[in-house]
Amino acid sequence: MYQLFRTLSCRLIFLPTLIFSLSVAASVPIETEDGQSSLYREIFERLASRHYRSQEIDDALSVRYLDEYINTLDSGKNYFLQSDIDEFEKWRSKLDDLSKRGDIEPGFIMFNRVRDRAMAQLERNIILLEDENYVFDFDTSDSIIFDPELRSWFKSQAEASEFWEKRLVDSMIRLILNEKEEADARELLVKRYKNQIKQFEQRDSQDVLQLYANALAALYDPHTSYFSPRTNENFQINMSLSLEGIGAELSTEDDYTKINRIVPGGPADLHGVLKAEDKIVGVGQAEEDIVDVIGWRIDDVVALIRGAKDTTVRLQFIPSKGDSSNTKTITIVRDTVKLENKSAQSKILNIVNEGQTYKLGVIDIPAFYMDFEAYRARDPNYKSTTRDVYKLVEELKDADVDGIVVDLRSNGGGSLYEATSLTDLFIDYGPVVQIRDSDMRVQRNQRAYRRAVYNGPLLVMINRLSASASEIFAGALQDYGRALVVGSQSFGKGTVQDITALSSGQLKMTVSKFYRVSGDSTQHRGILPDISFPSVHDLDEVGESHQDNALPWDSIHRVPHQTKDELKAFISPLTESHLERRKEDPDFASLIERIELSDKWAREKSLSLNLEQRRIRSASWDLGLFEIENRRLLAKGQEPFATLEAWRNSDEINEENESDLPEEQAQLQEEEEEEANISETDPLLFEAGRILGQQIFIESTRKVQRLAQVESERVND
Repeated sequence: MYQLFRTLSCRLIFLPTLIFSLSVAASVPIETEDGQSSLYREIFERLASRHYRSQEIDDALSVRYLDEYINTLDSGKNYFLQSDIDEFEKWRSKLDDLSKRGDIEPGFIMFNRVRDRAMAQLERNIILLEDENYVFDFDTSDSIIFDPELRSWFKSQAEASEFWEKRLVDSMIRLILNEKEEADARELLVKRYKNQIKQFEQRDSQDVLQLYANALAALYDPHTSYFSPRTNENFQINMSLSLEGIGAELSTEDDYTKINRIVPGGPADLHGVLKAEDKIVGVGQAEEDIVDVIGWRIDDVVALIRGAKDTTVRLQFIPSKGDSSNTKTITIVRDTVKLENKSAQSKILNIVNEGQTYKLGVIDIPAFYMDFEAYRARDPNYKSTTRDVYKLVEELKDADVDGIVVDLRSNGGGSLYEATSLTDLFIDYGPVVQIRDSDMRVQRNQRAYRRAVYNGPLLVMINRLSASASEIFAGALQDYGRALVVGSQSFGKGTVQDITALSSGQLKMTVSKFYRVSGDSTQHRGILPDISFPSVHDLDEVGESHQDNALPWDSIHRVPHQTKDELKAFISPLTESHLERRKEDPDFASLIERIELSDKWAREKSLSLNLEQRRIRSASWDLGLFEIENRRLLAKGQEPFATLEAWRNSDEINEENESDLPEEQAQLQEEEEEEANISETDPLLFEAGRILGQQIFIESTRKVQRLAQVESERVND
């Protein structure tokens, strides 16, 4: 059918003169439908008149629009040729004028082009994989670069085919490293590409309009989007507190379904393995075969994952940290996901400082939740963050704790009302947050209305996934001088969205912005901790500042509030002690080493296409973790693992034992183990406790010194 030839660099590529004979016939173009032009104008006018960000509809916007839509269609630079991009240049300064008229034809033309390119390429991949005479070269010196920012658009179809041949080799290697035989790997890839072709074939006019409208919406900010009627149905299900599934917020990144956030209290959260930024590559029902979902539409992936309560789903995923060639598979029992299912919890942490033991309360707040249905039904026992934390604070006060740590790590937010009322437990009367709308009107109604329930030493923990309501709470306590904030820079999501109905579908749009009582926005910058911890999440990849077209940080007038400055004097000595401890503490030092190892791997820009080199690379990840763990054990005076295999088996045994337990029992066991040795299981929390313990020691020492000085002055008088 076709011939192959070997280049000087030992690559197998398609003979250029025969490439186009492999292409499938161009599909029937998707065309606009009646009413879509007026619907697009409706979206366009809503954005222009009501969005928080006001921007000129001019040629500059047109330039950005074209680039955004091209990136939406082919973010990985996998299909378009440079000739396609050159052809699209005719619209570079015209999309603004066309949009005003509701002319959406360019969006359909560009989509049809990428669909034809993609389906043709996928067909070529299938033909190649099904050819028994084609031999993959796994002994090459070649490598592949996936980052589209480091690559140009394909100059020719031959160049595109050469790149895709490399992608096939890489895909084969990934499957082989995950214990697939070569024949099975070929079969799986054929299924993957046939499914992707099917996905393209199922796209319709409604999908194209949504893509084109959302490329425009994305120019305003990353949280604004149009939902077609079908997508809106999925969105409403995902937003519902009675969603039955695994409890994870998903998005699409290139060809992958990425986990944005694990919903507190959901099955995925209780299972404890899936993390934000992991990529789902396969979904299976109970004991059925896992279906490869790379390249699938996100709503189709969601449909596979979602299911009835008490049924099981198997997820195959690529962990966000470590070797991206290796996948993991887990089984999760679906359940009803209610935000209030995982309530705030507390525990006692004992810290020794300067020979003095301090008993600290730790309150873990996974989300700002409120059972609105029970509240509206006047149920006196309705659940909410503030009510639960109030009870925990009273219990900790009865336990005579010396101080409290409020743990907001990975708390993605929730109810604004709860953020305000929770703040009210720890500060006296005063404003909590300012909200400015698109007309620049500032509302300051979110206030603390009563005296603080707890006035003792307080510290707040945050990380990169602490967002929205978490940032309001942490920012208020920081501005009032009520608590030191420790951890890593927070997410920076300081905007408010509303959802309005359109003639077809709905529009989610940013309409307001949060500001702290100091006047600083929480948007983009987030909360900067007083004492910084190393971040387990890449600050350059996760967070609002990583989002394209995110609204900027700015400030407005400070609102009058009482500020205590005493804690500022503690920051310098506490930071110095923290930096010394992180060098000496084996558990904390081990955490830093693991983060550095992960960051080093993330910085790699290319992957070898040599199977043996990839085996060595994959093994080096385990070897790196093994060496880090042994250094930690030796530093603690414990017996190190004798071999890499012994270390691997210890992890596997622990995982198997945990997986055999019911989820509630496994979670209880995990909590008991954590409490037994929190310095090892959660070195960041343990260090936060030591900081608060030292703060209490300094405060008590200075208090004694002041009393002694007063007494001395009284005697002298």
